[in-house]
Amino acid sequence: MTYEEIIQALAGMGSEQTKSTYIRHGAKEPFFGVKIGDMKKLVKHVKKDQALALQLYESGNYDAMYLAGLSINPKTITKEQLQHWAAGANWHSPAEYTVARVAAESPYAHELAVEWIESPEELVAVSGWSTYANYVSVAPDEALDMEEIRSYLTRVRDTIHGERNWVRNVMNTFVISVGAYVEALTEEAKAVAEAVGKVHVDVGNTACKVPLATEYIGKIEAMGRIGSKKKTCIC
Repeated sequence: MTYEEIIQALAGMGSEQTKSTYIRHGAKEPFFGVKIGDMKKLVKHVKKDQALALQLYESGNYDAMYLAGLSINPKTITKEQLQHWAAGANWHSPAEYTVARVAAESPYAHELAVEWIESPEELVAVSGWSTYANYVSVAPDEALDMEEIRSYLTRVRDTIHGERNWVRNVMNTFVISVGAYVEALTEEAKAVAEAVGKVHVDVGNTACKVPLATEYIGKIEAMGRIGSKKKTCIC
């Protein structure tokens, strides 16, 4: 399928109800309001043409950008392209999900995570923390820098409540992810979660709630799934 055909297909899948939901969550125009489940029907077509995936992200249309994230090969996307994607994320969802998940499975996961975490731009920092959170969920423990992760846990404990709105959200996710997927650091993550307590994030006119990290890690522990890595974080 061509770029024009994909955009036309997305337009046909959109609905005003879904669009209204996305708007409440902070989505920026242009977009059609396509459910992710419907969008996935197009992935097989875009995967055949990686230049098309890049073109879809470049469109600035949120639905097309999300489809690009589902379709791009994270092993072949370049560091420069990922940096461009991070700069182009215009609200928290593409920053936290599309950019971060692709980056987390790329060869540049660690270096971009630590680079982006330090950004003065809120949404780039969101991509950084989310990239690291996703990275620990898929990377083998032997590939992880345990001391660095400990230092980030300490940073979350000491700074999360004074951070920017959406950065607070992904810092909380980072603690949960470390606790759930890095068994050697589970107890330390639980201690940080306990110290942090409830994290307040302005989620706009939605019913979304920020999970309590202590409870979330506890549920994973109760299921006996601590340390069980994901095959992929792209979804």
